[in-house]
Parts: sequence; C-alpha cells; structure tokens
Amino acid sequence: MTSRRQHIANLDTASFRAIAALAYRESGLTLVEEKSSMIQSRLRHRLRDLGLADFPSYCALIESEEGSTERQHLISALTTNVSHFFREEHHFNTLKTEVDRCLPRLRAGGSMRIWSAGCSNGQEALSAAITLTEHVPDIANLDVRILGTDIDPEVVRFARQAVYPQRLLGGVSKGLLSKYFEQVEGPTAGAHFTARNDLKNMIRYNELNLLSRWPMKKKFDVILCRNVVIYFDLKTQEDLWPHFHATLASDGVLFLGHSERIADPAKFGFSCTGPTTYRPTTR
Repeated sequence: MTSRRQHIANLDTASFRAIAALAYRESGLTLVEEKSSMIQSRLRHRLRDLGLADFPSYCALIESEEGSTERQHLISALTTNVSHFFREEHHFNTLKTEVDRCLPRLRAGGSMRIWSAGCSNGQEALSAAITLTEHVPDIANLDVRILGTDIDPEVVRFARQAVYPQRLLGGVSKGLLSKYFEQVEGPTAGAHFTARNDLKNMIRYNELNLLSRWPMKKKFDVILCRNVVIYFDLKTQEDLWPHFHATLASDGVLFLGHSERIADPAKFGFSCTGPTTYRPTTR
C-alpha cells in the first residue's frame, strides 16, 4: 500500500516576496517574479521534508529564530550549482601565463595563491590544479595553493570529497581522465571517479558568503569568480568590486563568467585585458 503524496499549495505572491527579500538579505540573490514557478519547484521538496502544506507556513519558519538551519537549506535550493570542468577554456590558457609569471618567485621559495569564489562542486578548482600540473609537472613541489569557497555547505562537502559521477566529468578528455583520476566506488550506481591526491592536496574548501566578512589575509594572484555575480543586482556587484580589488595582488588577474562584466572598470581600479578578464590598475 502506497501513501498519498502530500499536497502543497502553490507559491503565493506574498510568500514569494518574503522569500525573495530573505534571499537578498542573506546572500545577495536577486529573485524576480517571472521565476516564481522555478522557485516553487525548487522549494516544494523542502516543504515536504518539513511536513508543511503551504508557503506562508514555510515563510514563518525561515523568518523565525528557529529557522536558521532552514534558511541555509533555502539558499542551497535557490543557488544554481551547474558547472563543468575547463569551462571557458581561455581563462585556463591565461592561467598558464600567470604561473609562468610567478614561476621565478616559486622556484625561489615564494608562493602563488588562487581563489575559486563560488566553487560549486569543485570542478573549477580541480580544472585549475590540472592546468597547472600539466603546464608545470613539478608544481606539487612548489608553494601553490587553491582556495575554493561557496555559500552552499552541501556543495562544499561534495567538493571536499571530490568523488564525481561520470555525468559531472564533462570537459575532461579521456587522456586527462586516465592521467588525473581513478575510478572508485561511489554513493550511487554507475561509474565514479576521484582526482589524484596531489591535485586534491593543492586545494582547500571553505564555506563563504561573499556578502559577509572575508577572512583571507593574503592577496591572491588569480581570482575566479565566474557565473556568480550574474545573480546579484548592480548595487551588490558594485559593493563587491572594491573587495576583489583589495584582495587581488597588484599584478594579479580576476576572471568573471561569460555573461558578467564590470560596468565601469576604471571606477573600481580595474582594466579589461581580455574576454571577462580584469587586472588592477591602481592602489
């Protein structure tokens, strides 16, 4: 005997606006009413898991003191965690140039720091590690570190485990797959692969909301913040650019996603030096 699936009322306008306001306040996400059906679809499973029948009840929970955990689940559900390896290949070609620039310093005992801001499931950070290792085979012996951060604790946990089903390995050629990954037993059916330990040892993952205080002390030679700010309004983007400028080394580079731009680079001390590629101009 099967139980009837719980009926959940549709997302009403007042609840949508409450959810949109909370998402903006907590994470900078801008939700428009045209996306209400998508938001309803993404949140229905949360209501079912909580045993709630309607969105006003859900809003009451997430706005309460007891709703802090659910607020985190809300942001996770609303965040688009779609990525693949070697997305926007021209950025990784530029990354080779950057490591060449840093190599004399690295050989002399210096360091190179890379930040994947909005790292999703870790494909971007691993793509950087593979690119560096392909270009400089002994990179594991040098002080090169990659930081991956994301607001979503679920994807941070996934990235730390670094066990990828075949469907998430888009962009990885057969040659790179056999060279840098090994097949392992996964949590679900089908083939799963994990990256070599030397790659994983280059990367550290942490949770970070870009709208909160950034705890990093050292400046970064390369920052990848791709397909992240597209979900923010112009004001939030313009609040972030000075922080990226302050966190980037004076000769560093900032990569954005293919649909993202700094509207007035000079205003924020940047110059555009290539497709969605920015460098600091002033301090």
